[in-house]
Amino acid sequence: MKIFVTGASGFIGFPVVSDLIQAGHQVAALARSEESARKILSLDPKIDIVRGNLEDLDTLSKAAANSDGVIHLGFIHEFDRYDECCEIDRIANLAMLKAIEGTNKPFIYANGTFMLPDGKISDEEQRRDPSVHNLRGETEEIVLAHKDKGVRAMVIRLAATVHGKGEQAFIPILIEIAKSRKVSGYIGTGQNVWPAVHRLDAARLFNLALIRGSAGSVYHGVAEQGVKIRDIAQAIGASLNLPVVPIDPEEASTHFGSLAAFLVRDTPLSSEKTRAQLGWEPRELNLLDDMRLNYF
Repeated sequence: MKIFVTGASGFIGFPVVSDLIQAGHQVAALARSEESARKILSLDPKIDIVRGNLEDLDTLSKAAANSDGVIHLGFIHEFDRYDECCEIDRIANLAMLKAIEGTNKPFIYANGTFMLPDGKISDEEQRRDPSVHNLRGETEEIVLAHKDKGVRAMVIRLAATVHGKGEQAFIPILIEIAKSRKVSGYIGTGQNVWPAVHRLDAARLFNLALIRGSAGSVYHGVAEQGVKIRDIAQAIGASLNLPVVPIDPEEASTHFGSLAAFLVRDTPLSSEKTRAQLGWEPRELNLLDDMRLNYF
C-alpha cells in the first residue's frame, strides 16, 4: 500500500515511516522544509515527498486521495497558541477524511491521553472527560464518526510520555528545570502516574493498526500503565546528583511553569485490548531505564 504520513520527520513519525518501508509499503510524506525532506529521504530515496504543511488543505486532500491510507501524526507544537494549533489540526483532519470518504481506506489519527479522566485506569473504550477542555479530544470524536462515512477511521492514543533517545518533550523539560532549580521536584506526594511507551514500540503499533485495525476503534500506545512522578523525579535527581524534594502544590506553577498542569495529572492507562486485538507487545526499554541510559 501507499501510505500518506504527516509528521514523518518527527520523533515518532520517523520510525513509523521506517517500519512502513520495512513492511514493504510505499510512503508519501508531508515535509514543510528542505531539512525535513532530507531527513525523510535518508530512510529511502524512493519516498514521495509532499511539500506543504498542515494548513495546505488542497495538498493534504490530494495526497490522501492519491494514497491507500493515511497516518496523521503531524501537529504544531506551539503551546502558547495551543487552541489555534488544535483548530488547525481539526481542519486538516477534516480535509483528509473528506478526500477518502466512501473508500474504506484506513485513516489513523494520533492523539494524546490527557483528555481522559484522572484517578482511574482508562481503557480503549473510555471517551474524553467532558469536564476537561481538550479540543483534540473533540477531534478524536470527529475522526471516529467517519466510520459511518466509508472510512476505516481509527485513533491511536499515545502515552503521556513517549520516550527514547532524542526526545524533546516532558522528560527533557523536567531535567532542565531540575538543573536550573538545583533540585529534582515532584508535586505533593508524587504518587500520581503517567503512562509511558518507547517511541519504537509506538511506531510498530501504527503499522499493526494499519493492517489489522478496525473502523471506529481506539488503540492505546501504552507499554507501562503508569510510572509514578516521584520515581521520575528520583531518577533525575540520582543522575544529576541533586536532592529530590516535594513541591507544594501552591508553588508548582512557579517551580515548573506551564508543565505544572500536566505534572498533577493522574492518568493510568490500560492497553490490554490493543495488545489482544492487534498482537502488539512492547519490547523496548521501560521509561526509567531509558532515562538512566540515554537522557544524561
